[in-house]
Amino acid sequence: MTYEVRRMKKILGLVIVGALVLLSFFLVRYLGLFQAVVSKGESVFVSEQKNKVMVEMGSEEEEGGDTLLHLQIEEVARGLDTPWAIVFTAPDRMLVSERPGRIRVIEKGQLLPEPLYSFPEISEKGEEGLLSLALDPNYPNTGFLYAILAYQKNGTIVDKVMRFRDTGSALVDPAILLDDIPAARFHAGARIAFGPDGKLYISTGDATDKNLAQYMSSLAGKVLRLNPDGSIPTDNPFPGSPVFTLGHRNPQGLAWHPDTGILYETEHGPSGFDGPGGGDEVNLLLPGKNYGWPKVSHEKSAPEFESPLVVFTPAEAPASLLIYSGGAIPAWRGQLFFGALKGEGLMRIVLDEDNPKRVESYEKLQEVDFGRIREVTEGPDGLIYFTTSNRDGRGNPRDGDDRIFRIRSRE
Repeated sequence: MTYEVRRMKKILGLVIVGALVLLSFFLVRYLGLFQAVVSKGESVFVSEQKNKVMVEMGSEEEEGGDTLLHLQIEEVARGLDTPWAIVFTAPDRMLVSERPGRIRVIEKGQLLPEPLYSFPEISEKGEEGLLSLALDPNYPNTGFLYAILAYQKNGTIVDKVMRFRDTGSALVDPAILLDDIPAARFHAGARIAFGPDGKLYISTGDATDKNLAQYMSSLAGKVLRLNPDGSIPTDNPFPGSPVFTLGHRNPQGLAWHPDTGILYETEHGPSGFDGPGGGDEVNLLLPGKNYGWPKVSHEKSAPEFESPLVVFTPAEAPASLLIYSGGAIPAWRGQLFFGALKGEGLMRIVLDEDNPKRVESYEKLQEVDFGRIREVTEGPDGLIYFTTSNRDGRGNPRDGDDRIFRIRSRE
């Protein structure tokens, strides 16, 4: 065999290897095949059914274990624009906030073409806009729906908390319960949620002025606590103030443990301009405590500040928080879930059953490429619902985005 022939065969072999590498990349990235497993014993399968992606995750029983999970992820709705929050007003009706200022209805599995309500005053230049929604604990009798949104007031961006009465076909009786929360193009917050005590909790960002998080005179960089009518509870940690905790950068997840009633929170760490990248936090919130921003961040601590349970560096960008009650997937009861924007996946966190301040383990369920994930919540059916956020200006939208998915037991 001549030198030229051997050389040509060698080149041809390299070309074939390169083509196989490119083909594998294509299959993984665009068809979802041959993805890395979530953890030992788990597998993921993808199929297309009527333009709806369905993912099956089967967790084989590990040696010495007794847990066997067979789960699937299925699409619920598509064609949304940056869905930020989901609330269920009935088993077959959900309301979804779109950041550009619309509240959409999904009824009996169908996204209705017209919004239930639109906010003409909305400000959506960056991360701000129509953000979180919450239902009154006595919603079946009151019909009260709460929303937090950003708008222009006297030349500046602020957040306001509003309450409406949902008639089923319209939102009526609008009322502003809290106004003039500092906001900005970035770090506008905000998550609203009712606790087991019947109080309304509101997380606020530092509005890109990090020092405000330490000022008791400012509502920025805080978690606030109000009565459902907007008044200040008499048992708040700071008398006459709505402040529940302080020292937060941009918290966007609030959730209570179904067994202990303990409040947990997620927040975004610095982005480079205000500190080293990363430093995303999961915190256990206690009334009146200071969580340190901007005095401490990442793994730094000081006696006067509460330290996070876990810190994520590089950044995951946690945009929500669910503590699962275990209605349909008992093995996941009491575990924490949040949507990762920058990290592009669904994070699952396991707490130590004997120590609520200790994280036992965590993993990101990212084996199928949904892109950026924001809201994660539990439906009345016990299933876990989550939204994509690929049309938020930082993602890469794909066909059908933005979408809502749910995780259910595989039949």
